[in-house]
Amino acid sequence: MSAFQWTVVVLTCQHKDSVYSFQRELELRQSRGCLSSSSLLLTVRDRQQPLGSGGATLNALLVAAEHLSSQAGHTVVTADVLDDAHILLLHTGRDFPFSPCSRAFCCLPADRQQKVEAPVCCLDLLLDQLTSQICPGSPPGVWVCSTDMILTIPPDFTLSWEGFSGVRVLALPGDVSYAANHGVYLSDQQGNVRDIIYRGTKEQIEQAVMHDGKVPLVSGPVFFGRCVSEKLLQTHVSPPLDGCTYLGLDSGAPPLQVSLYLDILKCLCVDLTLDQFVSEERAGCSSAFGPQGATVRGGRTQLWKILRGTKLTMAYVPGGCYDYLSLSGKQHVERLSRDWSRGPNTLSHVQREDLVSPGSRVINSVLEGDVIVAAGAVVQHCHLQGPLAVPSGCLLSGLESSSSQPITRLHLTDDIIVQGHRIQLGKLKLKVYTVTGATDDLQISPEDSSASFLNHSWDDFYRRTGIQPSDLWFSGSKRSVLSARLFPVILHQTSGGGVGPEQGTGWTAPIGGAVGLTEGLGWLLGNTGSLHTWRESWRLSLQEVMSLTHQEAELQWREELLFLQGRRRVSDALVNRSDVCLLPVFRAAVLGGQQGALLDTLDNIAAGSSEVCVSSRCLSCVADVLVCVAGGKGGLRSGPAANEAWTSAYCLLDRGDMEGGVRALAMQRDHWLSRPDLLVRAARHYEGAGQVLLRKAVMSSQRFISIGRSEEAPPPLGQWQEVECPSRLDLAGGWSDTPPIAFEHGGSVCNVAVRVDGKRPIGARARRIREARLLLVSHTGGRDSAVATETVCESLDDLKDYCQPHAPGALLKAVCVCSGLVSLSSHDALQDQLMARWGGGVELHSWSLLPTGSGLGTSSILAGALLAAVYRCTGQTYDTDSLIHAVLYLEQILTTGGGWQDQVGGLVGGVKVGRSNASLPLKVGVERLSLSGDFLDSLEQHLLLVYTGKTRLARNLLQDVVRSWYSRHPSMVQNVQQLVANSEECAKACKEGSLSRLGLCLNASWQQKQVMAPGCEPVSVRTMMRALDRLVLGQSLAGAGGGGFLYLLTKEPRQQQAVLDVLNNTPGLGDFSVHSVELDMEGIHVVTTS
Repeated sequence: MSAFQWTVVVLTCQHKDSVYSFQRELELRQSRGCLSSSSLLLTVRDRQQPLGSGGATLNALLVAAEHLSSQAGHTVVTADVLDDAHILLLHTGRDFPFSPCSRAFCCLPADRQQKVEAPVCCLDLLLDQLTSQICPGSPPGVWVCSTDMILTIPPDFTLSWEGFSGVRVLALPGDVSYAANHGVYLSDQQGNVRDIIYRGTKEQIEQAVMHDGKVPLVSGPVFFGRCVSEKLLQTHVSPPLDGCTYLGLDSGAPPLQVSLYLDILKCLCVDLTLDQFVSEERAGCSSAFGPQGATVRGGRTQLWKILRGTKLTMAYVPGGCYDYLSLSGKQHVERLSRDWSRGPNTLSHVQREDLVSPGSRVINSVLEGDVIVAAGAVVQHCHLQGPLAVPSGCLLSGLESSSSQPITRLHLTDDIIVQGHRIQLGKLKLKVYTVTGATDDLQISPEDSSASFLNHSWDDFYRRTGIQPSDLWFSGSKRSVLSARLFPVILHQTSGGGVGPEQGTGWTAPIGGAVGLTEGLGWLLGNTGSLHTWRESWRLSLQEVMSLTHQEAELQWREELLFLQGRRRVSDALVNRSDVCLLPVFRAAVLGGQQGALLDTLDNIAAGSSEVCVSSRCLSCVADVLVCVAGGKGGLRSGPAANEAWTSAYCLLDRGDMEGGVRALAMQRDHWLSRPDLLVRAARHYEGAGQVLLRKAVMSSQRFISIGRSEEAPPPLGQWQEVECPSRLDLAGGWSDTPPIAFEHGGSVCNVAVRVDGKRPIGARARRIREARLLLVSHTGGRDSAVATETVCESLDDLKDYCQPHAPGALLKAVCVCSGLVSLSSHDALQDQLMARWGGGVELHSWSLLPTGSGLGTSSILAGALLAAVYRCTGQTYDTDSLIHAVLYLEQILTTGGGWQDQVGGLVGGVKVGRSNASLPLKVGVERLSLSGDFLDSLEQHLLLVYTGKTRLARNLLQDVVRSWYSRHPSMVQNVQQLVANSEECAKACKEGSLSRLGLCLNASWQQKQVMAPGCEPVSVRTMMRALDRLVLGQSLAGAGGGGFLYLLTKEPRQQQAVLDVLNNTPGLGDFSVHSVELDMEGIHVVTTS
């Protein structure tokens, strides 16, 4: 949403054919969020005769007021609708030879964060400046601005509107030499505009010099306050000014050319008299004494009568920059190729980026194969195929792939501009090619000594080609590069059967009536063709080509390239596993109705990849696209994903048939595209499919599980094998251990094993029993708690819900399956398996003294304890590394997901760093930090736990985190990098014995957790942390956040009572409790049995 909301935005245009195309461009910007959804968008064509910027302003204001009046229920135009309106009038102005859709839609390689990927045009930069810096705070009124320039406003610039009335102009600094061909404001010390000097003498311009040695240029933005806007609206019923409006046209009023600056604003300048304003001749304005002199003088007199006395003030912007898009090709190429704070490729797919030189620019293009782009060259809106070389200083624009070979045959030299134009001649839609030199002055006469064509003198051109001036210009016409009929459009018919503009006129063309690039430009460049063929062809001048431009086709070509290069870049990003956020590309494709082609691209990548992580990210991307198509409707993104219609596709993926699974998903998807709710449900199932692949990737850790058989006999029937585990505090790096982050980026977590209130809070025990069954008991509380859930499994069917986390005894059942205690795929009954392998059944108990959602890693550590107990009671051997990886495997078959840091924290004693590389198979390495006894004692005395009374399951957060990672949100990617760096810094702080630096790491970790999972800080927890801030070096919620335990690193040792006192005196905290912490240096502990 824009920072400043417009009531109406009006874009004026010169050509009738532009109205539909430009209106669609405005609406696209509104749908992208660049303009408020409540803004009324209008595109208005100027009267056929040139009205000037002032006439266009009066007509646009009338149209805006008329639409607002209609919306308000009025039957006539009323000025009351201006009372609270913020109106923006934008003028596109005259044709621009280097952008077929006017300067407003001239694409620039600007560096801009966008929610929806789209080319950035002059219009977009201007809207940004107006809505974010220039206009905020302005009262109701009318802003008027041309779109033929690039404004740069210093970021600290603000406009004060206190005491404002009348009209205000914005002026940016320029050199005296530049102002000689431009306009400047002459103002007094208070900023009142005395006069506007246009193309003045050096002496006149120097009168306007400001304190910084620059002059205030007539730079575009003008604001008319509410009262003045009403006076301007009055002109549509004030002859002869009504001749500027469409109502005047429809009423038969003669057209009148009025300048915004040299007529409307000039009459407000304090130094002018009525006679001077009415009668003086002004460059760029209609003559007061020409054929229409009386009308011109009458219009000026009426303006004076209506507006005189209105205060005109100037706001000068020191440090700003004004860049007018002139007709200089050289300046435009340099403008595009200069440093725009991003790489050389803007919204482009370049297959060989190493061939694109620094200092060049590729904009909204696709370059395939060996396309060499020299320094200083620009390629925009092109689809080119190598081998091809673009020399320095050249500009290639609007060329299709079929132009690639002809371009090579033209043997371009430096500073040549080749463009492909889409034009319409009657009912014919043609492609025309033009060529000019970057240093050519397009407007001066060929007789001028500095005149050139293709960067050489006209005499050289005449001698080389045999072309004569009479071939290019009609007798008596104004001669220039712009008006020279240089460019063949239709070839003369040389044999029967040709089709020209009309059947049988004697004109033909090789393809669809259009001359190819070689035929069109070859003779001009001296490479191919003949003078006779060139002379016999029907030709257009550059000026005529611009006036005949089919702007809808031009904008459509740009869109086609935008979507094509977007799909190519999506493919590159996914296949190369790059950290590029693709959501803006997806949103652009959906807004353009191109989701079908995008989904096909994602399907093909997923089906064809041999890397599970690539395919799983593709499936998540498909889900993103489907949600974009739903358009914010259809319900929450997260939800169940087990509809049986998708089961067969899931099974194919689970069996490793990637291509079959992806195709099955796509076939099922086709049935879910008709409504937003179905789209969202389909997206959930695509994320479910991604989870299938993610589980397979994490299960690669199974190869690091080494379970052996003890040389000794297993413990006798009935003998308990009991283990206890500490909980863990994640000091830094948490979330980086979460798949797929853990194996796509690589993870690092620094944590510590702790006893809570002197106890290891997590435990499990197992024993073999005579009955051939599984007796699974989960205690709520300690080992001997009477509150327990008992589950008896007497058949394999009783175990089949082991992968449903909320099923009774699900964790214990998953342990039985994962540990190999039983095999669900065996044809043998459960009782037979138990008797054959273990000589009886197994009784398995688990317990935890910690509340659900504590954040201390309970479930994963408990899984490790259960596995260890089962291994011990069945006479199997294991090591801690095997347990760590076995828990990873177990949590995947349990479908709870999760990372590896919890089991590392609770199974390995002391302070340590767990790490995983950015690769598969997923392997976790643990470094136990060798720390001094003094530091460990000090750390223990400064650590405290506070139970917040709030709980939140990590699983509620996990799906969002994984989704954001797959989408590669820039903030997510940056934060993951910082998580890993903070973990390593935390380990370093511990090694160096610095509690203060450790505290900084804890604080940083908490900030990073909030980026990973926004909303993980309940209000009561925030209140608690603020209250405790003065007592601590650092603090963080444990685990994923959202509740559970808060751990504190206090400034002073043994601060339990001080913490209690602070919290007891802090209102609104709920049921909290404070707990002591002891470091546990052993980790998983086997309890000796008697």
